[in-house]
Amino acid sequence: MSGKINKLGIMGGTFDPVHYGHLVTAEGARCEFGLDQVLFMPSGSPPHKDLREVTSAEHRYMMTVLATLTNPYFEVSRIDIDREGVSYTIDTLRILREQYGPDTELFFITGADVMFEIVNWKDSEKLLQIAHFVAATRPGFSLDDIPSQAREWASRHKDRFHVFRVPAMAISSTNIRKRVSMGHSIRYLVPEQVDYYIRRNKLYG
Repeated sequence: MSGKINKLGIMGGTFDPVHYGHLVTAEGARCEFGLDQVLFMPSGSPPHKDLREVTSAEHRYMMTVLATLTNPYFEVSRIDIDREGVSYTIDTLRILREQYGPDTELFFITGADVMFEIVNWKDSEKLLQIAHFVAATRPGFSLDDIPSQAREWASRHKDRFHVFRVPAMAISSTNIRKRVSMGHSIRYLVPEQVDYYIRRNKLYG
């Protein structure tokens, strides 16, 4: 996508695999917050996951590219995949701030389940100095459901922290991997191209 980007969405995640829940969330956030573009950021070495249990970065990157091809507002970045070391969100945001300049507002989009861990992230207090934080939740979710420490973190940054409710958020990558391993269909849980890619490369079997 060409032209000035005033508001950039950053959809971070392992995407193992990417699914319709991710895509619905990204598109919903784009419309809700008036984002000019949503950048999908497959993580290279996620700090909170056992790399032995994570599919290779190249497979996850290719699935994300296939899933986002038809949306002109979506792009996929290799920043986290290509750089060495652990993929910390604060480092990614600093790189994007430098690339896009001070006039572009950054909106980091992630699932509300991350709120259970956010206070333990590297430099968590500095995250919201760089970007807005958009927590996508299922209808009925309440901040009362998360630990008090995370709740306090969110309340300190009310102007930079946003809860965004997304219908049909029950799809999970964990469940998709389990279904594939059991030989069950994942049609309509992931884009058709991603389903084909998983079967062709014998992932999660």
